[in-house]
Amino acid sequence: MKIGNVEIQGKAVLAPLAGITDLPFRLLCKEQGAALVYTEMISAEGLIRRQPATVDILETRPEEKPVSFQLFGRKPESMAEAARIISGKGADLIDINMGCPVKKVVRGGSGAALLKDLNEAVAVIKAVVSASSVPVTIKVRAGWSPSCFVAAELARAAEGAGVAAIAVHGRYASQGFSGHADWSTIKAVKDAVSIPVMGNGDIVTAMDAKRMIDETGCDLVMVGRGTLGNPWIFREINEYLESGNSAPHPDRAERCEMLLRHMRMMTTRRGEVAGVRVMRKHAAWYSKGLHGSPEFRNKINHALEINEFEEAVKEFFAGQSPAFI
Repeated sequence: MKIGNVEIQGKAVLAPLAGITDLPFRLLCKEQGAALVYTEMISAEGLIRRQPATVDILETRPEEKPVSFQLFGRKPESMAEAARIISGKGADLIDINMGCPVKKVVRGGSGAALLKDLNEAVAVIKAVVSASSVPVTIKVRAGWSPSCFVAAELARAAEGAGVAAIAVHGRYASQGFSGHADWSTIKAVKDAVSIPVMGNGDIVTAMDAKRMIDETGCDLVMVGRGTLGNPWIFREINEYLESGNSAPHPDRAERCEMLLRHMRMMTTRRGEVAGVRVMRKHAAWYSKGLHGSPEFRNKINHALEINEFEEAVKEFFAGQSPAFI
């Protein structure tokens, strides 16, 4: 299928996750079969001001393509300027975040706050579409609160403004990440527009992905927290959708190898101290559910150097059963 002029091969997409979907993680997920990957959220204001931490997010590699750069902001003129910058930095798509419920984002009128005023949201969309040289998409929540479902109305307006696809997280902003995603909201959006729709929310297994497609008719499934410590979920989804068979979950040796590769990629990009610090949370996710993981996390959280990290990882995974307990 295509989003605008961008060919998407596959059905499973890596969702944008702040502090997670950096270049190393995107490359690993792409290797495992992600059809499309998203950057972390990019602040339009930070990008315009050339803030180093924001500019750093723009790094991309040919092997991760197609890649979508996700912008957040509330001022149409700033979002347009940021879109012009990103269009020349290797983005295949530009996505507008209209779903992040985090307080510091919402407080500035960005993210899910745009769901409170659809006129303002459409003004932002039109500005980005006009400025971008690549297709523009949006990612939304169902609405601000359960009493205010606006995703279908916004999707229709976005399609009219030139948006090429829409991703719908089936929770309301007021829910945060609690409770369950209401997939019927995704179906309502799919029924409302002719552009591709991505369904997001509560996909943690390949069976979940198949069930979402069957229940909502969505064109793509977007996986977020289900990827944490589990880039293999894309391999598993692809296999299940193509053949109905369940791909084998990685054993301890594959987990160990992937975690060590992830660590090396991260430290190469960020340096030893910063890279090891970032990898502590990933190590916790890779080891989740395995016997002895609390002790392992404690040891990893005290690691300061690559050698310490590698030694702890090899020791832990060498002694574990591949089965979850």
